[in-house]
Amino acid sequence: MRRISSLLASLLPAVAFSQVQQAAQEAPPAAAVVPPAQTVTVTSTRDPVDKSYRKMLHGVERFERQHGLAPKASLRFRLLPRTPQVDMSGITLRVVGDGITLPVPVAPDNTFTLPRNQQALREDAAVIANRKTTSMTWRAQVITPGLPPDTRRLGDLRLECLVGVEAGLVSNSSPLFGWIANALTSPDQVCNSPDGNFLFFTERPVFSVTLRAGARTEILPFRFLYAGGEQTRDMLQYCDCQVLLDRTYYAPIWDKTWPDDTLVSFDYMDDAAEATP
Repeated sequence: MRRISSLLASLLPAVAFSQVQQAAQEAPPAAAVVPPAQTVTVTSTRDPVDKSYRKMLHGVERFERQHGLAPKASLRFRLLPRTPQVDMSGITLRVVGDGITLPVPVAPDNTFTLPRNQQALREDAAVIANRKTTSMTWRAQVITPGLPPDTRRLGDLRLECLVGVEAGLVSNSSPLFGWIANALTSPDQVCNSPDGNFLFFTERPVFSVTLRAGARTEILPFRFLYAGGEQTRDMLQYCDCQVLLDRTYYAPIWDKTWPDDTLVSFDYMDDAAEATP
């Protein structure tokens, strides 16, 4: 009798499980829960691009503190393509927190400014674009008005670097190649070191870059162009210059022998092609 009781005890859990499984199969499907209708329709993207609103405002504050580097310039942020397939038309931006959503107007050249909002700051909101992660490059844009065509001002570039790093705009470092050295973490370290490797972008594929300050002129060496010219196919995917490699250059923003008013001028590849008979 004891052996039979033990056998029954061992069988009961299996029988119970079988009965529950059968009941679940025979039961009618539960009615779907329909969420309440929304009054605002928002176009969303899976895996959207986002940046920290708080960090980006820290970048704005850095610009205000060090405006003397580019006293006549204003600050905007700019979006650039990172991969060949990204569509840069019709980009929308929002500041999104737990209880707040703020639209951010984007200009036709894909530049924008950020509104200040205390609630968004408290909620550590994100700046979200309707594009996928790693599809775009984010940069600060500091441009002194009235410069000659195809030139930048070195003080503007110095401030762009400080703001961009402070705002957390450069990301996705490669485990194989440090675009920004691991030891360099603060804006002052990155932007004041030749090892900072902070990339700038030209408007068109660049052929050469020249510095001019008074009577001093210097053409930047090749290693300052095309992200240093050292990228392999495996490494390039980690650089935010991925699709803009022929438009990248390093500027000697760390070299204080070049004053802030130094002009950085560009010769473009299509200029060289037009000059060829």
